[in-house]
Amino acid sequence: MTTTLPDGFTARPSSLDEIPVAVEFFNAHSMHYLGIENQQESSTRAEWTIPKYNPATDSRMVYAPTGELVGYIEAWTIDNPPVQSWVWYRVHPDYEGIGIGEWLLEWGEARVRQVIPSCADDLRVVYRSGVNTQITVNKQQMEAFGMQLIRHFFRMLIEFDAPPPAPAWPKGITVHTPDDPEAEIEAIYRADNEAFRDHFGHIEQPFEDGFPEFRHWFLNNNEIHDPSMWYLAMDGDKIAGIALCIKRDPEDKECGHIESLAVLRPYRRRGLGLALLHHAFGEYYHRGYKRVSLGVDAQNLTGALGLYKRAGMHVSRQFDMYEKELRPGKEISVKSLT
Repeated sequence: MTTTLPDGFTARPSSLDEIPVAVEFFNAHSMHYLGIENQQESSTRAEWTIPKYNPATDSRMVYAPTGELVGYIEAWTIDNPPVQSWVWYRVHPDYEGIGIGEWLLEWGEARVRQVIPSCADDLRVVYRSGVNTQITVNKQQMEAFGMQLIRHFFRMLIEFDAPPPAPAWPKGITVHTPDDPEAEIEAIYRADNEAFRDHFGHIEQPFEDGFPEFRHWFLNNNEIHDPSMWYLAMDGDKIAGIALCIKRDPEDKECGHIESLAVLRPYRRRGLGLALLHHAFGEYYHRGYKRVSLGVDAQNLTGALGLYKRAGMHVSRQFDMYEKELRPGKEISVKSLT
């Protein structure tokens, strides 16, 4: 690294006992730039304890001479192989412009470069990060760091002023909610993984890597995840599609959030995606929710954005993804359906 922190500022790895301080910092940042609080301690703990992620090696917290937390970064290098690592960073608004953001980005790249030897020599390796469009300071920092804008993602939203339409299920399809989530979580993972093979950036993970991460995320945060809100579209004993819903949108406690909605290839173009949406909307409506959100790739390869708009959803926020190539080579992530 060539960039240094300002005099008197220090950096150290994060630890689980610092989660309350970190979440307070994250929410102060999002409140300043977006007018919302979008982080919870339970979700942060679930993230920091996901298999293979190690806060001691994969994060840094920057403290001012006053002892105030003013910067944070985490580097996600857990994919196998780690050819497209993800970095998420924040700088306190009062401490922008003194080099902290630049130091964090450089630390993140150095951390990502440490895992390049675990990738086959012929593979392309990239460093990615992103931010809400409104947070222009991060965008400027990433662009100055040599990163290029490659993708947009949307937060979609629907607000209820009347009961949603009843779902029209394709012939032979029934809806099922798991009675024993532990017993069904592997089948749900396999269905989710198969459907998202058509998602931009997807890299097929060995089962022994992907499944423990999926299981951890969905079964280790009861404040957010509720298996009674997992809706499986079944063709006999086969999962044809899924809508995995959670108790609340990260930034709005009166808003439900569909964390994963997917239809497997043999069942597409039959109205199943719309039926799953309408079913989820109806369940949220009857539980007293005022609105529902979900996230989508703006250039989604399977036409999901058009589906969500037909269902009455609109774009409420945009997220921009940036990338820096660290090593040229063969691209193994999904770029198109051809």
